Amino acid sequence: MDKKDISEIVENLKYLIEAKDEPIILNIIFGLHPADIAEILYHLDEDHRNYLFSLLDATVASDVIAEMDDVSRFQILDDLDEDRITEIVDEMDSDDATDLVSELSHEIAKKVLDNIDKEDSDEVIELMTHDEDTAGGIMAKEFVSVNQNFTVQQVIEEIRSKSEEVEDIFYIWVVDDYNVLVGIVSLQKLILASAETSVSEIMDRDVISVKTEVDQEEVANIVKKYDLVSIPVVDENNRLMGRITFDDVADVMEEEASEDIHRMAGIVDEEEFRERSIFRISKVRLPWLMVAFFGELLSAFTLSRFEASLSQIITAAFFIPIIMAMGGNAGIQSSTIMVRAMAISEISSYEIRKRLLMELMVSTFNGIICGALLFFVITVFLDQSRFGLLLGVVLVIVIISATLIGAFVPGILKRLKIDPAISTGPFITTWNDVVGLLIYLGSITVFLPYLN
Repeated sequence: MDKKDISEIVENLKYLIEAKDEPIILNIIFGLHPADIAEILYHLDEDHRNYLFSLLDATVASDVIAEMDDVSRFQILDDLDEDRITEIVDEMDSDDATDLVSELSHEIAKKVLDNIDKEDSDEVIELMTHDEDTAGGIMAKEFVSVNQNFTVQQVIEEIRSKSEEVEDIFYIWVVDDYNVLVGIVSLQKLILASAETSVSEIMDRDVISVKTEVDQEEVANIVKKYDLVSIPVVDENNRLMGRITFDDVADVMEEEASEDIHRMAGIVDEEEFRERSIFRISKVRLPWLMVAFFGELLSAFTLSRFEASLSQIITAAFFIPIIMAMGGNAGIQSSTIMVRAMAISEISSYEIRKRLLMELMVSTFNGIICGALLFFVITVFLDQSRFGLLLGVVLVIVIISATLIGAFVPGILKRLKIDPAISTGPFITTWNDVVGLLIYLGSITVFLPYLN
C-alpha cells in the first residue's frame, strides 16, 4: 500500500473514530497487512490510536505491535492493561514476545509471564538471559528439528504437527540423540525423496550456524554473505537452540544503520532521544565538540601568522571559504564511505591499503577537475592567471589531503577502540582547517613574489 492510500485511510479513520463507527472501521482495516496497520497507527494521535488498537483482536494486535517502531510500541504499551498485554504476548512468536516483555516494568512483566502458557513463558525467560544484541537475543524458539534417524515420512508428519506454531518453514534442522546439530534438509529434497528414505541420507552435513553469543551485526553479515533465508543458532556444544530468519536480519540491518546515524548525531539510542536526556546526550557530543573547538582556535592562530601575506593580497582571503569547503566535503565523503564499510564489515584490515589507493585516485581526479575550474574562474573574471594557477594547484593538494585523512582516520580510531561514527567528523574538520590553511597560506607566502 502506497503513502497516498495510507493518507486517505488515516483521514477516513479519524472521522469514523470520532463517530465511534466500529463496524465500518473494522471493515476498512480488515485484510490489511499488519505493517500497514502499524503505519496507520503511527499517523494517528494518541486517543485515536488507542481506540483503533483496542478494536484489534489479540492475534492481529500481536502482529501489528511487532511491526511498530520502538517509540510507537512504547506509547501503545503504556496505555494497555495487564490482561490485554497478556493476550497479545500469548499470540506472539518467542522472539517478538521477548522484545515486548523486556520493555515492560519488572512487575508487569512477571504478571504477564505468570499468566501465559508455561512453555511459552519458559522460552521467553530463556531468551531474556541472552544479550539483546546477540544471536541468542534475536533468535526464535519456533523451528522444526528432527532426529537423523527419522524417515522422510516422519519428517513430513513433524512439519504438519508444527504448522500452526512455526510460520515460514525454510529448512529442517537435523539433530542427533543429544540435540546436536548435524545437518540440514531443504523442503525440495524432502518432496523429491521417497517416504521411507532416512533423512540422514539426504541431509546436507555442511551447516552454516552461529553461536548464541555472536553479535547480531556479525549474524547479519553471515546471512548476507551466504544468501541465507534462515540460520540455526547453537550453544557452545553445538546443540540446536533456535533459528534466525531473514526478517529478523533485516530488522538488525536497519537497527545498526540507525545506530550509526544516531551516533554521528551524538544520540546514543532511541530511548535517550525519546526522553530528551540533555545531560546524557551532551556527555556524548561535548568531548568531540571540544576537539573541534580547540582545533578551530589553532586555525585562528594559523590565520594570524599569515597576516602580512593576506594584507598584501587581499584577494587571497576571498577564496579561503572555497578551499576549506571543498576540502571538508571531500574528507566527509571519504570518511562516510569508510565508516559505512566498517559498520557492515565490507572492509577488513588487508583491504585498507587497496581502499586508500582508490581514494587517492578518486581525490586526484576530483581535485584536478575542481582545480581547473577554479583556475578558469580566476583567470577569466579576475584576469590573474598566475594566481589562478596557484589556487588551482593548492585546491588539488587540499582535496587529496582531506580525502586521505577522511579515509585513514576511521581505521585509526577503530584500532584505538573509539567509535569512528561519532568521532571522525571533528578530526577531519580540524585537520582540514589547520592543515588546509597551512597549505593555502603557506603557498601564498612562498609564491607571493612571483604572482605580480
